[in-house]
Amino acid sequence: MNELYQQLLSKIGEDPEREGLVGTPDRAAKALEFLTKGYRQKLEDVINNAIFTVEDNHMVIVKDIELYSLCEHHILPFFGKCHIGYIPEGKVLGVSKLARIVDLFARRLQIQERLTNQVATSIMDTLAPEGVGVVIEAQHLCMMMRGVEKQNSCMVTSAMLGSFRKEPSTRNEFLQLIKQ
Repeated sequence: MNELYQQLLSKIGEDPEREGLVGTPDRAAKALEFLTKGYRQKLEDVINNAIFTVEDNHMVIVKDIELYSLCEHHILPFFGKCHIGYIPEGKVLGVSKLARIVDLFARRLQIQERLTNQVATSIMDTLAPEGVGVVIEAQHLCMMMRGVEKQNSCMVTSAMLGSFRKEPSTRNEFLQLIKQ
């Protein structure tokens, strides 16, 4: 992949042999490999059997999970926070696994809408909880650095499944708690 970055530098009019760029193709290739590592991971491996039995069914929320992704349209970063809530039906995930699930899907070329749904669906499929809610708030550099150049815009997406979709009181409780 570093050959491609070397060609790219030449195509934009740079000299890939110039002192400041000599190692750039290798560094850029390694960076892209890291930023897209989600393609080489599996949900089962990320969860790693960290599913535990519980007797209660109180809402579980992890909020402000940092996320970094690349927009599939411009391959520019978008970044923000993910908030996840679910109501267990006898099973919970180890808390760090929720953040790892976000990273699994964020570390791919993405659109925020799909990312939100992938996180919610994977939790629903893994735990079969009463319901799942996922809200992502993110800033997109493709909107900030180019195009409309709107520096203060923030995109918010949500996916509500099960009781979070069917029951307004459950959905509202989740939305109120992530605002605090």
